Amino acid sequence: MSTADEVEVPRVLRLLWGLEKPSRRGPKPGLSLDAIADAAVRLADAEGLAAVSMSRVAGELGFSTMSLYRYVDSKDDLLLVMANAGYGRPELHHGPRAAWRTRLEEWARAMRAGLQAHPWLLEIPVSEPPLAPNPLAWMEAGLQALSATPLREQEKLSAMLLTDTFVRGQTQLALQVDAAARRSGSTPQEADARYARVLGQLVTPDTHPGLVGALSSGSLEDGGDDFADTEFAFGLKVVMDGIAGLVEARARRAGT
Repeated sequence: MSTADEVEVPRVLRLLWGLEKPSRRGPKPGLSLDAIADAAVRLADAEGLAAVSMSRVAGELGFSTMSLYRYVDSKDDLLLVMANAGYGRPELHHGPRAAWRTRLEEWARAMRAGLQAHPWLLEIPVSEPPLAPNPLAWMEAGLQALSATPLREQEKLSAMLLTDTFVRGQTQLALQVDAAARRSGSTPQEADARYARVLGQLVTPDTHPGLVGALSSGSLEDGGDDFADTEFAFGLKVVMDGIAGLVEARARRAGT
């Protein structure tokens, strides 16, 4: 890439990648980008993303708000730094000899576990593809899971993105439903039963035959403590089956 085509890497990314050291201005012993990230993560875990601000993080660390500007230039930078810490590095156990499906399923389940541990990650707006070290490590791990398949490079990216989108969407929905049930003082089973009773008064076989069929079968009030896990397993299987169909089609074409 020519010099004219180069794009300046934002300072916060240069710091995260170790390409630049913090400004030397001001006496700031004990303050570091890692410390800022850890404090922000603790706040978000305890009180939610809305509790995180430059002033709150600085206060947690015993520094002035201005001290943080040696490392982060804005609230957006702070969110990027704490998200990088929240995701962490992927810890996957299946190596390159494992089947692609085994590796990608493990990747998806590990991603889900991380989001469940730090639900606020789902609240951070996504304005561009990953650039911080840890999210990029997850992206690389997802692509490596598909590296031995005959998929084209764009198809590998799309398959990984499809899996990531499913994980995020299902995890966010499950967390929101669980939070709503807790706020109402109901168990998930009680919330499902109430939903079914109310829905039964609103739909008829003429207007919503599909919903009436689901109600009659008891499916809409059959949620238990493992409902989210069951739905995740079902959805992940369907996603993997779809990718497997594409992999098999590519393999057949390569063999002809």
